[in-house]
Amino acid sequence: MPLQILGLNHNTAPVEIRERVVYSGDDVPRALQSLMAIEGVDEAVLLSTCNRTEFYVMTSDGGRERLQSWLQDDRELDPLCCDTLFTLQDDKAIRHIFRVACGLDSMVLGEPQILGQLKDAFRHAQKAKTLGPRLSLLFQHTFAVAKKIRTDTEIGASPVSVASAAVNLANQFFAGFKKHTALLVGAGVTIELVAKHLHKRQIGRLFVANRNVERARDLAHPFGGFALPLSEIEGTLPEADILITSTAAREPIITLQQMKAAIKARKHKPIFAVDIAVPRDIEAGVADLNDVYLYTIDDLDKVILEGQGNREAAAVEAHRLLDEEIVRYTNIERSKEVVPVIAALREKTESLCSEINAQARRRLARGESAEDAIEYATAALMKKILHNPSVRLRKAGESSDQELIDAARELFGIRKDI
Repeated sequence: MPLQILGLNHNTAPVEIRERVVYSGDDVPRALQSLMAIEGVDEAVLLSTCNRTEFYVMTSDGGRERLQSWLQDDRELDPLCCDTLFTLQDDKAIRHIFRVACGLDSMVLGEPQILGQLKDAFRHAQKAKTLGPRLSLLFQHTFAVAKKIRTDTEIGASPVSVASAAVNLANQFFAGFKKHTALLVGAGVTIELVAKHLHKRQIGRLFVANRNVERARDLAHPFGGFALPLSEIEGTLPEADILITSTAAREPIITLQQMKAAIKARKHKPIFAVDIAVPRDIEAGVADLNDVYLYTIDDLDKVILEGQGNREAAAVEAHRLLDEEIVRYTNIERSKEVVPVIAALREKTESLCSEINAQARRRLARGESAEDAIEYATAALMKKILHNPSVRLRKAGESSDQELIDAARELFGIRKDI
């Protein structure tokens, strides 16, 4: 089965490299169509999140080097970045996509968002017309596997999310939020979860900044927060004790100069900041400021690991189920390979039957008895059907091809003692 996966993720590359290989918006169908132009590529799906960018590709001739060379050119990657790429094929690739869908390959073990992101990737490939029958079957089976594992195990119980990890880290820094102000940048699912966790911990004031102010207002209102456009971030930064960002912007939203000005206005009162976005929302140089404590999504890894130990046992059971599903899927795929052979065998046999039937009818027309015509038809049909197998088996005997002889015994149900 010519399945290939090419990509990088939080296990193979730091955020500084992952942010260079992110695809979003119109760049997704553009990349898919460009990938399909490569010789040998038949189908393609692209999954790009803050933690991974992975291409799932069906090829007619492998072509692993061509795929990697395409990605290197498409994102102008230097050799250091290329060292973080991984490629998987066939059974290993199937295991990987199943693990991704179930949250077993996530930074947050068992996190549910990745399944929705994988479904979005599937729909984007459908829309770009790069999804064919083989990847379609693989993804449908993948979604079913993810549902089964989440239903039959506790892998998704008591989730430790990136959002909760960010708030827990902030709580360790401030030891309580009642007298503090938080500025959240973005209005997606992650920022909504951050707002919810901050509200539960009685944050003093909450600001939500977003390009779409109406969306920011809808998110902030249930938590008693205030909405503002991105253009007002600079004026609000001096009030923010906690800064958490998660947008899909291609360039930093908050610059080094803005943070320097905010620190000066705060009279060097420290700011705790978490940049969850990939590419990053906060300019990298901000981490060097004395009064800013900046964490990226990769820095949250240790915090997350501390809180997910109770799901390790569930992961063991999930992997057992995963092994069963991989065998089931590969059996389905391999059985499909023999379908054309079975169809051709039936067609050939039916053709022989038609030929012998016609000859038997002519014998009847000449006055032969029905008994003689049936005996002729039976003998002639058996001779024609067994001719090629008999010739091949004689040659197998002459060349001591025991594998073919054993296959014939298995195929025709012949005991080995005969």
